[in-house]
Formats: sequence, C-alpha cells, structure tokens
Amino acid sequence: MTSVSYYSSRSRPLILLALIVALHYAVIAWLTGHMGESPARSPLPRMVEIELLPALAARVPKPEAPPRERPPPPRPRQPILPPPAPDLQPAPPVPPAVLEAGLDVAAPVTADAEGAMAAGALAAAAPAVQPGAIPAATDVQSPAADAAPPPQGGRRYKVDLPPSAGFELDVKRVDPNGTKWNGSAAMRWQSDGSRYKVGLEVGITVLIARVNLLALDSEGSIDDAGIAPQTMREKRRGRSQTATHFNREQRQISFSASEAKVPLLAGAQDKASVPFQLAAIGRADVKQFDGDIDILVGEDRGASVYRFQLAGEEELDTAIGKLQAWRLTRPPKPGSYSARLDIWLAPTLGWYPVQIRNTEANGAVTTQTVTRITQLDSTIQ
Repeated sequence: MTSVSYYSSRSRPLILLALIVALHYAVIAWLTGHMGESPARSPLPRMVEIELLPALAARVPKPEAPPRERPPPPRPRQPILPPPAPDLQPAPPVPPAVLEAGLDVAAPVTADAEGAMAAGALAAAAPAVQPGAIPAATDVQSPAADAAPPPQGGRRYKVDLPPSAGFELDVKRVDPNGTKWNGSAAMRWQSDGSRYKVGLEVGITVLIARVNLLALDSEGSIDDAGIAPQTMREKRRGRSQTATHFNREQRQISFSASEAKVPLLAGAQDKASVPFQLAAIGRADVKQFDGDIDILVGEDRGASVYRFQLAGEEELDTAIGKLQAWRLTRPPKPGSYSARLDIWLAPTLGWYPVQIRNTEANGAVTTQTVTRITQLDSTIQ
C-alpha cells in the first residue's frame, strides 16, 4: 500500500503536465484547422494594375459621295479629212481693186509676219474705185508727174530717226458702194545711223490660197536732212517691177516706168519712207509741226510735194491698247493728188506711225492700224 501511494503522489504532476501539453496541442491544432480554410469562403483582396490610355479622338463619319452619273455614250468620231492640196486647182482670180489696195474679200487675214504697217505705201498708191464698178489695174502716178518739176528749195527740219522696229498692221477698206475688204501687211524699218532699209510685203488669203499683192523695198543713207533714199523698188502682182532712183550726184529723181526727171530736193522721200521721216521730225522737235510740213515724195512714175498739217491729238483704240497720237493730215492738192492722207504718230512709242488712213475723192476709205510693234536689230544685211 505504501509503495502504491508513493508512486501515485509522484506521477500526478507528470500526468497533469502531459494533459496540459496535450490540451495545448489540441488548441493549436484546432486553430490551425480553422485558419487553413479555403479562400473561397473569405477571399483576400488582390492588387490590380490598371494602365490608363489616352482617349481616342471621336470618329467623324465621312460624307457620302454623291452617286456618279453615268457618262454619255461616246459619239462616233468623224474621220478627219486632209485639206485639199492648193496645187490641185488654180487660185480664183483676185479683183483688180484688191490687187491695188492689198485687201481680202473673205475673212480677215491672220498673218504672223514680223512687222506690219504699210506705212502709207498702200494708202498713197491705192487708186480711186468708181461706185458700182471695179476698174482695171492701172499704174499709179501723179497727174503732173511728167509736167513741171516741183518747186525748188523748201523748209529744212531737224530730225532724230526712230530705232529699228517691225510692225504688224490690220487693213480695212470700205468702197463707195459699201463693200468691205480686209487684209494685212508687214513692214521692217532698220537704220544703223548711216544707212537705212525699209521692206514691205502685202498679202491676202483667197479661199485656201495665199496671194501676194505687193512687195516694196527702199534703201539709202542718212544725212543732215534725215532719210536719203537711193533706190525704191516696187513689185505688184501681175506687173513688172518698177524702180525709182534718187541720184545724189546729178541731183535728180528718175523713174524706170517713165521718162520723167524731177529735181532732187533735200529731204525728198519715197512712199515707204515718208511716215518714218515724219516720225524723225517729231522726235527732234515737236514744235516743228506748228507749221506746214512739205516733203517731196517720189513714186513709181513721178514725184509731188506732200503738204502735211497738224490736225490735233487723238486717242486710238488699237490691238496694243489705247494710244495717244498726233494726227497729221495731207489734204487733197488740186493738180497733184485728189486723195486725203492721214498719219497718226504715237509720242509714247517713239513717234512711230500707228495708223494711216487714205480717203479717196470718190469716198473710198482705207485704214491701216498697227497691231504689234517689235524691236529689231539695226544690222542691215
């Protein structure tokens, strides 16, 4: 008995300690079991990364294109036929009045010829046309060409020749019966200070053929009186060429188309050079136009004195714009010439002639108006 109670008293604390330890393990195990429950019942918060992107621009709907119209069906192409060859048939005859005036009975002639101004040659040479009839071609001459020579002496003028230039000219003519003509001319004026040269060509178009009516050239020297012609040659369609000679040594003017001999005066001109001599007078001193301007002019069969008078200043409406021009008039002169000749000089264009008008005794009017002016080289070939 004694031994049993001894062991029981000594083991009692151990048993108690073991129970306490077991109890602690049980509590820990229970806590561990509850803390290890599935996260589905009590989920933990998660960190979410968010990337902020810039907002996209609002898309604007494109306007709908209108429905395309169906193109019309192509037209059948007409075959292009070549123009008839000019040499298949001869050109129709040109009326004599056209040959004299350098005009076209058809549509206005379009010519790109360099220079264009008949410079009074056509106007001075155009014959009178009787109403209702077209005269036969006749030579142009002064009625008194083979009679008494022009008076000696005369007024001297200061001159300043214009620079070399080319002209294009539109030509219009109205006959006494109302018939209208259209044409064109081309002219070159060249001067190197000691010599000069003038070349003139006039042509028309009849149907499809080109008809050359007039070829005129003048050449000579420059002296104190201005232009000093030496020879003027004139060739008209259907006629032989004529020549007018200014013989400085013999001081006379002779003509291949007549036996006339006319004393050569200082400042004498021919039909082609007259407008440029007037331009030289105006360039040198415009006050010289205050009085009459007398110029001896040699033509194809004789010579006569042209007396020009200042008629005033006018505005011209031309293809190169509105031009202020001085109008010089040569009234009819009984016993010498019956036609009136008007020449317009433009001071703003170096006093070049920009319009010429010839009014015949029967009422026919030929007007030549410049359409283009170009500067030319002064070298004379």
